[in-house]
Amino acid sequence: MNAEIGNNKYLNMDKKKILKKILSGSKNVQFNELILVVESFGFHLSRVRGSHHIYEHPDIPEILNLQNYRGQAKPYQINQFLTLVEYYRLEMEENKS
Repeated sequence: MNAEIGNNKYLNMDKKKILKKILSGSKNVQFNELILVVESFGFHLSRVRGSHHIYEHPDIPEILNLQNYRGQAKPYQINQFLTLVEYYRLEMEENKS
């Protein structure tokens, strides 16, 4: 289940390029870019409560809470995502759209 994406250009962006941008420490990460990467690592949107988008992964007990702040991803939430990926050794799924 994808978060609402207002601009279709995000659907065609290379997720690996977005991940590289995130890993480089860029503070300019669009919320929709982060969602594409998060979902490509196997997370799925569980629920939305206010501005909180709660993502779950079938193989890990933690949840991932993401907020869209004026179209941008919050840097500390990006770090939380990367920490989960590293700790659980998650890999990007090539066949995720």
